[in-house]
This record gives sequence, structure tokens and C-alpha cells, in this order.
Amino acid sequence: MRQRLFRPMTNFLCLDDYEAAARSRLPHPLYTYISSAAETSASLHDNRAAFHKWGFVPRVLRGVSERHISASLFSKTYAAPFGIAPMGIAALMAYDGDNALAQAAGEQNIPMILSGSSLTRMEEVYQTNPDCWFQAYLPGEEDKIRDLVARVARTGFHTLVITVDTAVLANRENNIRAGFSTPLRFTPKVLWQFGTHPGWVFGTFARTLLGKGMPHFENSYATRSAPIMSRNVARDFGRKDHLNLDHLKLIRDQWQGKLVVKGVLAGPDIQEIAALGCDGIILSNHGGRQLDGTVSPLRVLSGAVTAAGNIPVMIDGGFRRGTDVIKAIALGASFVFIGRPFLYAAVADGLNGVGNAIEIMKSELHRDMGLLGKRTIDELTPDILMQL
Repeated sequence: MRQRLFRPMTNFLCLDDYEAAARSRLPHPLYTYISSAAETSASLHDNRAAFHKWGFVPRVLRGVSERHISASLFSKTYAAPFGIAPMGIAALMAYDGDNALAQAAGEQNIPMILSGSSLTRMEEVYQTNPDCWFQAYLPGEEDKIRDLVARVARTGFHTLVITVDTAVLANRENNIRAGFSTPLRFTPKVLWQFGTHPGWVFGTFARTLLGKGMPHFENSYATRSAPIMSRNVARDFGRKDHLNLDHLKLIRDQWQGKLVVKGVLAGPDIQEIAALGCDGIILSNHGGRQLDGTVSPLRVLSGAVTAAGNIPVMIDGGFRRGTDVIKAIALGASFVFIGRPFLYAAVADGLNGVGNAIEIMKSELHRDMGLLGKRTIDELTPDILMQL
């Protein structure tokens, strides 16, 4: 996919700058849905705190003028060692958000994972970016699992990501306090918030309704699921606490492409997943949105790499800077995925915002590599770090 020249956004100097712009544009319930976590947000905070455990020990006079940040994963070379994590209902936050994220990722040659709780049909997003991955939340019944996997295969995806840390619905009390619910309800509080944010109302919500109709959860099953305001939404995302390794084996036997498991942290789980023939894992605590108090994935990264053996260990959770990415790579991660900041960028300026955000991360990585005295991603080894 050809890379475009994105319009510079000089008021955005780092990924954190996009959050303030998104916060001012979005109604409070929607901003809270993106930014908040479960219960006390302990896991969300630990995702950032874990990076402070490590400091750098740079080398000097290493001749780094020809350094590059390209990285390989699953026999494909990407422009950088990071990608876009799956994020649900992105198209409610930013107009055509799923396609904006997918297109920017394709043009910048980084991976993007389409969420199973997205509001844009997977077939449409695949046409936008045939290199993107698909992430599924497993239905509760085996026949529906098979049908969903078959749909993903028919669409053409080569990499399927199964998220496994959602057996029980999390306690998202912060969303409830802010007025966000599933299904979306137009209470007086929500209507007031919408009415005081006309840029989002007319630029995203009304534009979507007029151009595309009422948003539905398009990719939860093999067929179209409920609209965002339907009472059936709660049922469709109900408990799935009976799912186990046998269901993962069922998928492995059916799916012929790369199979990645997301939402795993414990070493014994990683060993079992690898033994089933899965192709990679993504260490994740779901951005702090599931079990509050779960440790940052960065804290278990080294042990996870040992447990995984020869399969790639990827990671998400709190990544905001090029230095964050470098720390994870040095500790053994094959790739890093970043979520919220890229959705904030889509809210701020659509496709152009996401493209600029990716460029910022690339620029930081390129600069940081030079300051560390390193020329390639393969040179990022544990000796560049000191535990503080």
C-alpha cells in the first residue's frame, strides 16, 4: 500500500497530546469508555508504572548514521516494531474509525488488528487493508465459533487473534457513572453531553447515521449482530465462562492461518497455548479493563518469553513512547501493540491524525535508537537496561 504524505499537525508532539484533543471533542460518556478501566484502575496505572522500573545504559561513538527501525514478524517485514491494538466501537468515536485506523496502518506498513466488537463489517475493513489482522471474542457455542472462524477465513484474513481474558464481564463501574452503557441509552445526562459537543454529533454520529445507518456490532458472529442501542447487545456479550482449551484446539484445527492468543500472562497458560500449536501470544491485561489489580504485562515479559519457547511474544499495555517500545523489545518482546492513543488520534483528525501519530512514534524510535548507540532492532538486548 502506497504511503501518503500526511498533513503535519504541529500542535501534536507526542501521543499523549492526542488525548486532550479527543477529550474536548467527545461527549464525556464516550471519552470515559475509551480512557477508563475497571474498578480502581489499579491495572491501568501499573501499565505505566512498570516502565519506570527500567533505565537505559546507552553506548556512544557507535556510528549510527544508517540505523533503521524495521522489524519482522510472521515472515513479513514492517516499517517499525509496533502496531495498532484492537479497539471496539471505534467508529462511534471517530467517523469511519475502523477504516481510518486500518488505512493509516497499511500506508505506514505497520500491523493493525480489527476488533471483534467493531461497528464496521470485517469484509469492508479487509478491502481497506488486506494485511490487517482480525481479533475475535469467542461466541459461547461451538457451532457459532466454527461459523465465525469460517467467515474470517472467507474474508481473506491471514492472522486470527483470539482474546481469552473475557470469560466473565468486567466491573466497568466508571463507565456507568459517566453515563455510558451497552446498549447505548439516551438518558437526559447523555443527551446533554451530546448536545454540548456538536462537533462530534454532526461530524461523527449524525454523519454515520445519514451515510451508513444505525451502527451494529458487525463482527461478533458469522452474521450481523445487534445495533448499539438494542437490548440484545447485553445478551450477545454475555457470560462465556465455560470456554476452555478445548475450544482453542477446535479453532486451531479449523484455522489454517496464523493463530495468536491475546490476554494471557501466566507462564503455565503460555506453555499450554504453545503446545496446542498456536503461532504467537500477546501479553495483555486488556488495558486494565478486566480484572482490576492484574499486573502490567511488562512485569511478566521475561518469564513469558522463556515459557513461550520459539513462538513470538507480543505485548500491549500503556505504551506511549518510543522508549517504552524499546524497553519491551530489549526484554524479549517480538512486537508491541498500542491502542488508546491511536484512537484518540482518529478522533482528533481522522485518517490524517492516525498517520501523524504513527509518524511520531517512528520518529521517536529512530531518535532513541541513535541515542542508545544502536543501529537495528536486533541490537536491542537486555544489556541496554538497568533495573532501578
